[in-house]
Amino acid sequence: MAERRHGPAAARFTVRQWVGVIAVGAIVLVVGAATAVIAARWMLSVEAVRDFVTRYPGVYELPASAPVGVPAWLAWQHFFNAFLMVLIVRTGLQVRREKRPSAFWSPRGARKRKTSLTIWFHQALDVLWVVNGLVFVILLFATGQWTRIVPTSAEVLPNAASAALQYVSLDWPTENGWVAYNSLQQLAYFSVVFVASPLAVLSGARLSTAWPRGERRINRLISIDVARRIHVRVMVFFVAFITAHVTLVLATGALRNLNHMFAARGSVDPGAYADDPTGFWLFVASITVTAVAVFAARPAVLAPIARLFGTVTVR
Repeated sequence: MAERRHGPAAARFTVRQWVGVIAVGAIVLVVGAATAVIAARWMLSVEAVRDFVTRYPGVYELPASAPVGVPAWLAWQHFFNAFLMVLIVRTGLQVRREKRPSAFWSPRGARKRKTSLTIWFHQALDVLWVVNGLVFVILLFATGQWTRIVPTSAEVLPNAASAALQYVSLDWPTENGWVAYNSLQQLAYFSVVFVASPLAVLSGARLSTAWPRGERRINRLISIDVARRIHVRVMVFFVAFITAHVTLVLATGALRNLNHMFAARGSVDPGAYADDPTGFWLFVASITVTAVAVFAARPAVLAPIARLFGTVTVR
């Protein structure tokens, strides 16, 4: 009688099983998406729903003081934030998979406090991301750009519901992002900046090597297991948001949207930059820079940088 296997090895799928799981998942997604589109289109055929969409088209009027356009600093912040997020997610996944680190880092004067080079790099990226975020929030309120992503009217909720219905029906909202985001976008950006990001920072601080683990009173506020669950869920949220965000940017007028986001070029006339490739090429350049950074983020490259801030030892 063959010996029964236990543990992780027993749970591994064969290639054929993985193909089956992916195929079934794809079918479920396609059927679910098609059902949602059909249901949304049927709803829009109902007179009461059409009246609702007419009353709440998906965007409400911003305060008179709201600025128009995307300044150059915001375009730069957008690129740098995306650049850091890709590296943070990648190193976060590496930390979860890493069993035997090839190199370790320890602060000066405390060589016994070793942590893997991957964790050091992940936390260094976190610090840069937090600093970038603080600069972003300060400039956001200093320049009045906050009115574009912070709801200023209760009408944001019905307009967001209307925009969501239009997206699902594939009859997408046609607002000009240079002037104002639709309400669903506004709620999404607000959630990213003022809800998900603080949760990522707080849970990440609890998991970091700098956290005072000997302070019982502080540790009782949030357990490390709760912090880890929050941190992973926030990461999943960020990945889902980035995927949906990039998809819609490319599908709802790629050249115009990329000009707004990467070139800080736009107009109250939504068709003014619809054929301008400047933003597209800057987008391609940003992807190239990010890909190079991901490829270069190896111990041989990271070790000399880490040595500027502590001691690196190789296994």
